[in-house]
Amino acid sequence: MEVLLKSDVKGLGKKGEKVTVSEGYARNFLFPRGLAAEMNAQLMSELKNKQSSEQFKADEELKAAKANADKINGQTIVIKAKGGTNGRLFGSVTAKEISQLVSQKFNIKVDKRKISVDEIKAFGTYSAQVRLHPQVTADFKVQVVEA
Repeated sequence: MEVLLKSDVKGLGKKGEKVTVSEGYARNFLFPRGLAAEMNAQLMSELKNKQSSEQFKADEELKAAKANADKINGQTIVIKAKGGTNGRLFGSVTAKEISQLVSQKFNIKVDKRKISVDEIKAFGTYSAQVRLHPQVTADFKVQVVEA
């Protein structure tokens, strides 16, 4: 018997999945607890519509991430920092600071955890990456100059 799960069932599946179970398991366990509904034409069409809307949303997010990556790729972000002798900085440049500058320069909200850069403790130019989407990353340069 095919059923549509209304909530997560351990060992069976996640909410919204279509699974095949024995008729006794469905009638005696799943249906009385409200964990599943018997699959029919209406539920099948609702499931297809939900899947197509989720796919459309995922495609739009990917397209937006690619457009943002095109804006960022190859760009240089200049950060002004105070430093001491021998070109060393007082402290370091953090991913949070880089994230704020990327957000200001490109009007793209970027989480600091999505930015990967080596530790910046001296003046110079460094390469960095930002993950805009699980499938999309953008490479840019961070130039640290004296304030």
